[in-house]
Amino acid sequence: MKNYTFDTYISKEVLENYLSRSVSAAFFIHTKTLEDDLRALKNMGVKFVGRASGIWEPDESDEEHFKKSKYLADRIHEIDPEIILQACIFEAVYFYEDNFKIPPYVFEAFGLPVEDRCFRFKDMLFLERPNGFVWGNEGGIPDLSRTEARMWFYYRATQYIDAGYEALHMGQIHLYTANDRGMKKMAELIQMIRDYAKVHARRHKVLMDAHSHGININGKLLLDYHAMPFTRVPLLDRGGEKLVMVREGFSEGGENPNGWSDDVMPFLMEYDNWGGKVLDDFSQYSYEERATKDWWGYDQIGWFANQDEEGQRHFLEYTYKWTAINNVNAYFEVPFRRTLDKAAVRMKRADNGQWDYQDYYQINTKSKDCPMGFSQEETVKKLWASGDKLRKQAGNPKHLIDYGCRGVYDEETGIKLPEKVVVYGSFQPYVGAVANDSNSEVTRMYYIGEGIYTLSVVLPFAGEFDYAISTYGTLSATYCYDNYPRSGSSNKGIFKTTKDNTVVRFRYKFIDHQVTLEIFED
Repeated sequence: MKNYTFDTYISKEVLENYLSRSVSAAFFIHTKTLEDDLRALKNMGVKFVGRASGIWEPDESDEEHFKKSKYLADRIHEIDPEIILQACIFEAVYFYEDNFKIPPYVFEAFGLPVEDRCFRFKDMLFLERPNGFVWGNEGGIPDLSRTEARMWFYYRATQYIDAGYEALHMGQIHLYTANDRGMKKMAELIQMIRDYAKVHARRHKVLMDAHSHGININGKLLLDYHAMPFTRVPLLDRGGEKLVMVREGFSEGGENPNGWSDDVMPFLMEYDNWGGKVLDDFSQYSYEERATKDWWGYDQIGWFANQDEEGQRHFLEYTYKWTAINNVNAYFEVPFRRTLDKAAVRMKRADNGQWDYQDYYQINTKSKDCPMGFSQEETVKKLWASGDKLRKQAGNPKHLIDYGCRGVYDEETGIKLPEKVVVYGSFQPYVGAVANDSNSEVTRMYYIGEGIYTLSVVLPFAGEFDYAISTYGTLSATYCYDNYPRSGSSNKGIFKTTKDNTVVRFRYKFIDHQVTLEIFED
């Protein structure tokens, strides 16, 4: 049984246990299928419900918003009191917020005289009005170097904590801190929120993340863990709207706010949204043109939701395996509920048999209680049941941006080992690289000591592929099926996979010129 116990501080083990059972449930407080949602959460064994509350554009009544937030938290904690709910404080403010009263405790927390007034939207904006930061007279990105903006963030954070939320997603933190040199004001704000949580939170702790690869200030991390969307490359030779993931980013290490340290911090990866579609009329673009427009003309969750049921199942399995082996400190935050906007899906309802448009992705098994569910909860339940076996067996080294082997010499011969070793071949497009690119950074191998280089990949489709190993990208001496070098690009080994979403691990021992290949199909 996994441990989910914490109070005031959370251990790395317990934090990772929660992240390994995380889902993204955007604006969950507005669900119309709550009873079935609660059933699905319990059936799947969810422990972390991300993005459950929050606003982009404000609700009409802020008081009603927080009442709904508390009601949702109370209902979820009835089925499992260990579940962590996350609320969002995004990088957006609007003029509506001029109608929201500032509670006295907010003034007091900032050492200001208490006033009987509402928030001042214009006092939160960037005075310089950088391009894209101010959206006419209606909205904009807040400037956290300004007191009014920090008061707004503090107010929302504390209200969510009071409503039973134990995690906060802080949006695109690098945008709204552009004028906060060294993030000094942001660090002060986060500490204020943490201090409030120590007294008022359910377990005297609030976890904080943001879309960031990490903020390390003098060795200390600002956030408990990090969060980021996936990055993709289109795959054109399989037909349809296929794509593959590529390694991106890094989760900065240091001293965690909970007192423990690591070189790489845990992080969540998700299917993000930004409007559903980025193209209004797909017919105006060629197949190749649309392939390069974000995710085939969609945002991430929009593309995913518009695949058929088997395509979704296949891609969930692929994403789960890809995350486990490419980022051993990362966890896939499964889409439970996510807005589709312009990418709404037409489907037949299970309650009345009528065709309708579903503007939210819902993982629930379709039924009369969730008439437009996408029926993937059992897929995720099965993936979670597989545990961390693959991560431990075939995971790449955790230092994604450090390939190692700088200034390393073989002890026996004195020969200097190559700093760059690449595995290349016909399989490369299926992992986001150009076919037969012996200089690719995408399929560059990691040095793990004792003269050995390694790289694990996930191949989303079964087939026959060729491969070879190159040092420094040169083709004057390549290695594959035996210990003898070959010159040129045509000499390669062959391997076959019989199942989709198969993990393949390449290993190369430099001095012995030994290449091994392992296939993990389960």
